[in-house]
Amino acid sequence: VHWRIRNLLSHKGKQATAHIFKCITYLPLILGLPTCCSARYNLALLAFFGFFLLYALRVNLSVALVDMIEPNTSLAKNTTSKVCPEHSSALNVPRNTTGKKYSWDADTQGWILGSFFYGYIITQIPGGYFARKIGGKLLLGFGILGTAVFTLFTPLAADLGVGYLIAVRALEGLGEGVTFPAMHAMWSSWAPPLERSKLLSISYAGAQLGTVVSLPLSGLICYYVNWIYVFYIFGALGVFWFLFWIWLVSDTPETHRRISPTEREYILSSLKNQLSTQKSVPWEPMLKSLPLWAIVVAHFSYNWTFYTLLTLLPTYMKEILRFDAQENGFLSALPYFGCWLFIIMSGQIADYLREKQNLSTVCVRKTFTLIGMIGPAVFLVAAGFIGCDYTLAVAFLTISTALGGFCTSGFGINHLDIAPSFAGILLGITNSFATIPGMVGPVIAKSLTHHNTVGEWQTVFYIAASINLFGAIFFALFGSGEVQDWAVNGRHLHGN
Repeated sequence: VHWRIRNLLSHKGKQATAHIFKCITYLPLILGLPTCCSARYNLALLAFFGFFLLYALRVNLSVALVDMIEPNTSLAKNTTSKVCPEHSSALNVPRNTTGKKYSWDADTQGWILGSFFYGYIITQIPGGYFARKIGGKLLLGFGILGTAVFTLFTPLAADLGVGYLIAVRALEGLGEGVTFPAMHAMWSSWAPPLERSKLLSISYAGAQLGTVVSLPLSGLICYYVNWIYVFYIFGALGVFWFLFWIWLVSDTPETHRRISPTEREYILSSLKNQLSTQKSVPWEPMLKSLPLWAIVVAHFSYNWTFYTLLTLLPTYMKEILRFDAQENGFLSALPYFGCWLFIIMSGQIADYLREKQNLSTVCVRKTFTLIGMIGPAVFLVAAGFIGCDYTLAVAFLTISTALGGFCTSGFGINHLDIAPSFAGILLGITNSFATIPGMVGPVIAKSLTHHNTVGEWQTVFYIAASINLFGAIFFALFGSGEVQDWAVNGRHLHGN
């Protein structure tokens, strides 16, 4: 700042005016203030909309599928509990009935919905590896573009046959599988250590808001227009987003065309002691790293509860509480709106505690993980004991899902703390394990609730809560907040 003032005082006329504009431009960065026009926050905002569309493209089929099935098709073998009184009544609003119907039984529908995860798990580790080799910009951009294009072909695939639809959904999963590792790889070059929680929470919060918006919006489109437009609208938006991403984003600060010199220097200097120069991936020490496995266990445990609620919450509301969540998209999306708010809030708090209160990185990560996993476990178990109190059940399930948002600033970005140069690969590894609950969790829950009794659902909630509790304790014991020695050429252990 002193150098700028001295320079300013030594010039006159147009030169002085030019220096004034430079001071105005650089002052927010010189003072360390985040600004909406900085390149790194623009990246976070574009990533936010990208993950918003990514999750909209993921969950829209679960809503549209209800409208794609013949009414007389057997939807499930499970029976409906009569313990609680009916909470909802049929809507008297006329609806569109022009959408084509298919006679797919419950098993076929299960394959259609599950096929996404079989594609998704395959590209996790390759996504992190190639993001390190070629950069995350193109990988993430084409991953979302591919998902959007295959979404546009979904109505055609459904017409051709169930096998084609399953194949298209699996291909969508392949495209989405590279996105999170690619984003982590990009942030390893863009996020200053003391801004990681804020920047990553902003970008990944788009996923939760995409769920919040797409659930009710897809229901309205199906109800008043036609289910095919669910895929056409969200698919077209994905293609539109891709054009902005390719135009405005760069893999690193060095290659960005519009970044200010001050911001570039700030980012590079903050990361200079944390990035590795080695070309090869240290697979053996990486896979032997206990802090990595602490993230794996936490990620797996968190996703067990997350996917169980994501896929079975409407079933619980309908079969136990006797309320059809499809009739009220707001209530089905409410838990994820709470999660979105907590993700944004926790990112701000985490970086404040690290920067202003001088709390260590490992302390913040472990604290936020414990809150984001033990809190949901408590409220999930409580939801099984409130009987037929519909309002309290929705409140507890919403609080349970919302508190999970703290995990984004806990184990969710811990990959960047322990190995910034290999963060994309690490996320690919942990997300591969964390995808397994999406495949087996709902299946196990379904097998335990054949009669849809309160006792059966209490067992489902007990299992999810116990797994969450185990993951939280394991991470608290073995998690780390320091860059590992194998991640920086094996020479130094850098504090964070």
